[in-house]
Amino acid sequence: MSQTSEKERCINNYNYLFRKDLLQNKVAFITGGGTGIGFTIAEVLMRHGCDVVIASRRLEKVKESAATLSAETGRRCLPLQMDVRDPKKIQAAVSEAMKQFEKINILVNNAAGNFLSPAEGLSFNAFRTVMDIDALGTYNVTKVIFDEYMKKHGGVIVNITATLQVRGQVFQLHAGAAKAAIEAMTRHLAVEWGEKGIRIMCVAPGPIEQTEGFSRLGGKAMTREYVENIPIQRVGTREDIANTVLYVVSDAAKLLTGTTIIADGGSWLTSENNLQRIKKIMTNQSKL
Repeated sequence: MSQTSEKERCINNYNYLFRKDLLQNKVAFITGGGTGIGFTIAEVLMRHGCDVVIASRRLEKVKESAATLSAETGRRCLPLQMDVRDPKKIQAAVSEAMKQFEKINILVNNAAGNFLSPAEGLSFNAFRTVMDIDALGTYNVTKVIFDEYMKKHGGVIVNITATLQVRGQVFQLHAGAAKAAIEAMTRHLAVEWGEKGIRIMCVAPGPIEQTEGFSRLGGKAMTREYVENIPIQRVGTREDIANTVLYVVSDAAKLLTGTTIIADGGSWLTSENNLQRIKKIMTNQSKL
């Protein structure tokens, strides 16, 4: 999860592609919603009439972000402290969200942890930590919100994954294993919970600028050649991913469940998976 202390900023001159009241009277619960992609997902949902809960381990950060989001959008944003690895803390946070809003129509599982590491240098604890945050954390939050609201009322769940696991990205065994587990979980739950009025989807970003992951996983070393090799000729933005999530949770996507939308401009089809280049990125980052 993000450790940046820089204050999050909202989108300048947001372009509405959908009706502004698209999510009127809806409530969304977003893990890792205080920073990065999660913050922008919260903003875009709020701009379309949704009230939002943003949850993270760092309460001061989500409080700051909630104030920024509410001031910009005019919608309610409830900041809550929560660790996705701890079911009791999740239950307490969801209980507070239900007390405040009485419903949770949308869940976005966005909390994640990642870093570059060769498999041979990956400790038992490091692998377990990423699996705990990403895969187990996704299950924990999904299970609690299902029990507390969606089991009887339906809803939409969006799991933010990645493209690492599609072909086996170098130095990403831990994160790739976790994301693959989430995508398998998504398919299983879509089958079991569809009759309860629950849709569950994955959105898989590629390289997204202005995120901690972008800088930590090689964004600073990204060359013009790399960008030109992406079919759409640019890396993604946080707004791109937020708009994709907006579509998935809207009624326009009623037939979508149990699948993954890869939102990376085709990067996964053309980008290199070069061991030596990644080694150079790791060496350069260790000097920063």
